[in-house]
Amino acid sequence: MSNKKGSLSINSENIFPIIKKWLYSDHDIFLRELVSNACDAITKLRKLDMIGEFEEPEDNHYQVEVKVSPEHKTIKVIDNGLGMTSDEVEEYINQIAFSGAEDFLAKYKDKTNEDQIIGHFGLGFYSAFMVAEKVTIDTLSYKEDAVPVHWECDGGTEFAMEDGERTERGTEITLYLGEDSVEFANEFRVREVLNKYCSFMPEEIYFVNEDEKNKPEEEKPEIVNEDGTPADENAEENEAKEPEEPKPINDTVPLWAKHPNECSEEDYKEFYRKVFMDYKEPLFWIHLNMDYPFNLKGILYFPKINYEYESIEGTIKLYNNQVFIADNIKEVIPEFLLLLKGVIDCPDLPLNVSRSALQNDGFVKKISDYITKKVADKLSGMCKTDKENYEKYWDDISPFIKFGCLKDEKFNKKMKDYILFKNLDKKYVTLPEYLEAAKDKNENKVFYVTDEVVQSQYINMFKEQEMDAVYLTQNIDSAYITHLEQANQDVKFLRIDADVAETLTEESDEEEMKSMGEKLGEIFKKALSKENLTVKAERLKNENVSAMITLSEESRRMQEMMKMYNMGGEMDPAMFGMEGGETLVLNVNNRLVKYVMEQPEGEHTDMICKHLYDLAELSNKPLDAESMTNFIARSNEILGLLI
Repeated sequence: MSNKKGSLSINSENIFPIIKKWLYSDHDIFLRELVSNACDAITKLRKLDMIGEFEEPEDNHYQVEVKVSPEHKTIKVIDNGLGMTSDEVEEYINQIAFSGAEDFLAKYKDKTNEDQIIGHFGLGFYSAFMVAEKVTIDTLSYKEDAVPVHWECDGGTEFAMEDGERTERGTEITLYLGEDSVEFANEFRVREVLNKYCSFMPEEIYFVNEDEKNKPEEEKPEIVNEDGTPADENAEENEAKEPEEPKPINDTVPLWAKHPNECSEEDYKEFYRKVFMDYKEPLFWIHLNMDYPFNLKGILYFPKINYEYESIEGTIKLYNNQVFIADNIKEVIPEFLLLLKGVIDCPDLPLNVSRSALQNDGFVKKISDYITKKVADKLSGMCKTDKENYEKYWDDISPFIKFGCLKDEKFNKKMKDYILFKNLDKKYVTLPEYLEAAKDKNENKVFYVTDEVVQSQYINMFKEQEMDAVYLTQNIDSAYITHLEQANQDVKFLRIDADVAETLTEESDEEEMKSMGEKLGEIFKKALSKENLTVKAERLKNENVSAMITLSEESRRMQEMMKMYNMGGEMDPAMFGMEGGETLVLNVNNRLVKYVMEQPEGEHTDMICKHLYDLAELSNKPLDAESMTNFIARSNEILGLLI
């Protein structure tokens, strides 16, 4: 081949600025592209060997090498795959896009285009110019009588191509790094990038620091005895150790690529620790393995969630033919699954030219639906066949499942019968089971507890009357019970302190209770200086309970919602007719309440009123600082009366 110079087949000078500034958002992706191309060159040659178009030498060891030289500011990617002839260099390198640069610019300057996928343009190689001021290629094709080719380009539209000197089959690409990209000649930086993108590529990848490799070995000092004679007993230490065989930096057959039957429990746990650097064991996992109608493999782990943090985020790593693409691409992974940790490899993903975005929404939606179905099948199957473990995991996985039911209707339909609630006996029940057990006492009402300590008085009263309630202590529960009420119009969720359940009271004359309530209201309002206090009289079966605070479910939920969205300081609750929402319920069967009714002007009536109100408040929420100070002082005063 005679020396050749020419212009790359593009009709615009601005192709390289586009590659540098827009096509790839992360500059370290150049290494993914070059190493991925190198692996492809080997994979293609393996296929040619399988179909008899190439005979692999017996001593052949396929590999990709990445070499850096901090001293020379270079990085090399070398493979022993297909290699290229001069005609192939002309086609795949010099003609950046088969359809010409004008077509490329028209399609890819506009990011909204969704028709083309990676592979239509040979741009992976050109990502090298994001970091290099000059790039050279030395390549030798596997074909008989092939002539080696040397190609170089300094980042403009001019290239030079001539006969090369490479004697081994394959391709060596050398990047002469620009001053703003010398970080990629640093061993640790390159190892970091390789670990990020190339940990599971299908061909062995070796990393070499050329400067370290070429350093002469320092002579070891001779170890001698005190008299100056050689220390024979240390002869073994003086012997030069055999150099260790270099090891690939990647795992060519990752766990997700294996059949589940080949993987042990320890394999899954070790993979989890390695990939996610999480040494807390996952609860369990799902191994995805699908060939039709699209190819998809992966492993999804259910981690133990830390409730101290409101924002629970997992990590789903997306791969394309074992090449890392991105974390948590929402189009492929349903939003609720982003709480999990896992890997998904889908070679059929329709990626755009830079692999940074997905195209063909219909196909991607099918993938997302499949993953959702597999997760729902795993969970429902576990509930049916391994209920003991399902219950053991429930507290950890319930936020994820409830979030999934809120976000995905298909998931909700599959999982609605497998949502568990922990009742007052600390046993797990489903919603239909709870409703069936409570239908005689409180039909279609579900009472729930949000704080076992604060609401302990109410819990004890429920237990005395053999009534049940469920624990709803997670942040997501408020939204989830609203969702359940919308799906089950007849069912109403009430916090255990939202009202006095009929089962807790004796039958009473309504007019009598109303009259007593008005009388007690006047006495308590005066004693407490609270004109807007709402007071209600009830005959509670437990005469030892003097007073309770009930909170309207509607107004409390509204206040919680406003607080969640930080609206409390900006909006007046009175605008919604929900100011306070509290009712002081007084038990007329209690002797202290009877005393107040009989002695409205008694010596200790004011003190008793204040103390009963504080006790009721304490059974509902902590007192503020001033109220607590008064409560303690008053308690001491009451104790003093006993002496």
